Amino acid sequence: MLWMKWKIVVDSLRGRRRRLPCSLWFLLLFAAGGLVLFIHQRDLSEMVQQQGPGRRRPCFSTSSCPRSNCGNTFLTLCLTGVKLGSTPRQSRETLSTQDRERGKPDGYQDHRAAEGSLSSPIPPMQFPHFEASRQTATTGSREQDIGSLHVSKRQRKLLKTSPPINHTNKNVSSSSSSPSSSSSVSSSSPALGSFSPNILEARRKLMKEICAKYKSSISRTITRHHVKHLYVEDKYKLLYCQVPKAGCSNWKRTLMVLAGQAPNAQSIKHDTVHYGHHLKTLDNFDRQGIMHRLETYTKVMFVREPLERMVSAYRDKFENPNNYYHSLFGKPIISKYRVNPSRAALKTGSGVTFKEFVQYLLDVHRPVGMDIHWEQVNQLCNPCLIDYDFIGKFENMEEESNFVLRLTGAPPNITLPNFKDRNPTDTRTSMQITQKYFSQVSMLERQRVYDFYYMDYLMFNYSKPFKDLY
Repeated sequence: MLWMKWKIVVDSLRGRRRRLPCSLWFLLLFAAGGLVLFIHQRDLSEMVQQQGPGRRRPCFSTSSCPRSNCGNTFLTLCLTGVKLGSTPRQSRETLSTQDRERGKPDGYQDHRAAEGSLSSPIPPMQFPHFEASRQTATTGSREQDIGSLHVSKRQRKLLKTSPPINHTNKNVSSSSSSPSSSSSVSSSSPALGSFSPNILEARRKLMKEICAKYKSSISRTITRHHVKHLYVEDKYKLLYCQVPKAGCSNWKRTLMVLAGQAPNAQSIKHDTVHYGHHLKTLDNFDRQGIMHRLETYTKVMFVREPLERMVSAYRDKFENPNNYYHSLFGKPIISKYRVNPSRAALKTGSGVTFKEFVQYLLDVHRPVGMDIHWEQVNQLCNPCLIDYDFIGKFENMEEESNFVLRLTGAPPNITLPNFKDRNPTDTRTSMQITQKYFSQVSMLERQRVYDFYYMDYLMFNYSKPFKDLY
């Protein structure tokens, strides 16, 4: 009996010994977990504190964060500058799709905050690189910054379509791979007219920022395809990328005059310019010739407000007699997008409406391919691969063209002509005319066309043409 009691006591003690370690393990694990969590939070706070104003790399919008991480702590870290390994968006479709999912544009919060304190003529959404400085700027300092340029009224107008300018005396092509002396212009040298080399440098800098953000993963190899739209003028070492509906015809005339093929631009007919084969494109040279000219010649491109350029192309090719475009593009467009088309329309391809043209442009399964006249400029000239020395604006074509001609050493009597020999009775396409045409399509279609040209708007610093766009 005594032995039975002793066994009961021993078994009881053994049970307590088994339960006691379980309780201790639970407490130890709980304490260890709390310690790890405390250390992790402390490390994160130290990382955020280390990203001071002088060291922080700003995350310009929530679009730079992975969608799955944009919340709570991860969103806070992104907005404070801690990079979480997100990949820049590359395609226009991805850009526009994610913008619609968020319901807000990139930099929307910054834009709203800046509007309350600044009256800047430069759209914030076009300059993510400068948003951090704008948040802390004051109206007085902004006015002082612009006023310190000592610019004319003409230059102030240019500033409205140009990025903020850093007032440093460095060469225009300091970041260019071109060693050509003709492509280097000191900002301290006298400007020709009222166009300032500072504006030119600011445009180039902005384009490089956008390329680094959105096109960093593209191949860096330049092929013949990339240079097929660059026209070559060897005498004055000039490469001009043609952008149709942005002064292209008159620039080709000027190149012919520089090459000695005509006494003046006014004597050269439209068909001679485009179909006479008097000018060579860069893809006609061998690999060594291509690279030599890219490295030593002055590289020039002129751009235009994207939707205005697109409307100009539509008016030129579809509203006026044009057998080539009516046959090649008009027939399939009418056949696919018009309800109950007439036999005459199907036969001639004439009478394509602007809405039908927009439907064709936005269709991923187009019945006929793209055309150079409405292709995106960043696809025509490949500015993320080719380091252009001069990015001109159609809106200031005469002054900026003459600036670049003097830059290349062209004779003073050679200037860019300013006449329109094709459909001369038509009024030049303006933003007012562009808005009138886009009133014929829905708000969604306007948004999608804007998305289609989104990279051009970013790279070349053009404001949104409609207030309801995001």
